[in-house]
Amino acid sequence: MNTTITLGDAGLLLIGLALLVLIIYCILFVRSLIPTIKNMNRILEDAQVISSIAAENAQGVNKIIGDVSSSVGSISDIIKGNQSVVAALTSLVNAIGSLKNLLNREKK
Repeated sequence: MNTTITLGDAGLLLIGLALLVLIIYCILFVRSLIPTIKNMNRILEDAQVISSIAAENAQGVNKIIGDVSSSVGSISDIIKGNQSVVAALTSLVNAIGSLKNLLNREKK
C-alpha cells in the first residue's frame, strides 16, 4: 500500500501543525496572563480607595480653609469696627472645630 504525499498535502500538514502549536502557545499565554490581570485589578481597587480618601480629605481641608478665611475676615472687620466681637469669635471657634475634626479623622 503506497500513499503518495504531494507538496500541497505536505504544505497543508505543516500549516495544520503550525496552527496547533500557535493554539497551544496562545493557551499558555492566556494562562500566565490571568494572575497578572488579577493583581492589576487589586492594584486598581487600592488606587480607587486611596483616591476616594484623598478626595474626602481635600473637601475637609477646603471647608477648613473657608472657615479660617471667614474668621480672619471677621477679625479684620472687628479691627475696622464693622462687626461684633461675638460673631467673630463664633467663626473662629467653628474653624478650630473643623480643624479638630480633620485631625481626628486622620488619626483613625
